[in-house]
This record gives sequence, C-alpha cells and structure tokens, in this order.
Amino acid sequence: MSRTATPFDNRLKKIVRRHRRLDAAGVVHKVDGRGLIVARPRIYNPKFPLKGLLLLVIAGFLFKGLVFANLGAGQYNAHVTELQAGTIVEKAGAWIMQVDPATLMIGKGFDQLGL
Repeated sequence: MSRTATPFDNRLKKIVRRHRRLDAAGVVHKVDGRGLIVARPRIYNPKFPLKGLLLLVIAGFLFKGLVFANLGAGQYNAHVTELQAGTIVEKAGAWIMQVDPATLMIGKGFDQLGL
C-alpha cells in the first residue's frame, strides 16, 4: 500500500513546493484557452525607474547641446566659468554643464539643422 502512495506523495510535495514559490514571488491568475485557471509568477518590475532615468540623462544632453549650439563655444564656456566661481550648487551645475564630447557632437548636429 505504501508503494502506491509514494508517487502521489511526490506529486503532492511538488505541487505544494510550487505554490509556496508562487506565493513568495506573487501570483497572477489567468484563464487559458481551455478554460483552466493557471497561476503564473508575477513579472518582476524594478522599484527604481531605470528607463525614466535614462530618458532624463538623454534629455539633459540634448539640452546641453542645444544651449551650446545657440550660444556658441566662447559664450557657453564663459557662462560655465562664471558658474564655477559661485556657490556649491552653482559649482555642481558648472560640473554638469561642462563641455564634453557628447555635447559637442549634439551641438554640431543642432548647428547643421539650423536650430
């Protein structure tokens, strides 16, 4: 009698183990094509919005390039030098706004477009 119950016990242990893992990760229940309710683990969504941060950095580089293209290299560098002589916040802004290869490339692109 114990031999016939062993496969059932093993299957039951697997089911219980799977349900515990699903409960720990979060469960989403969906109805499949056959009409069965299927439990699937919840898809992990990071707490920190990396895509939003990346878009913010790209927008910052585009802004720097646009300002560089509109002011020109001399006047842009004069404004950055003026910021470097200010408070700690202005020094941080000067460090962020300093000319880098990406700013030069984007500025040249805006110049070619006539913006």
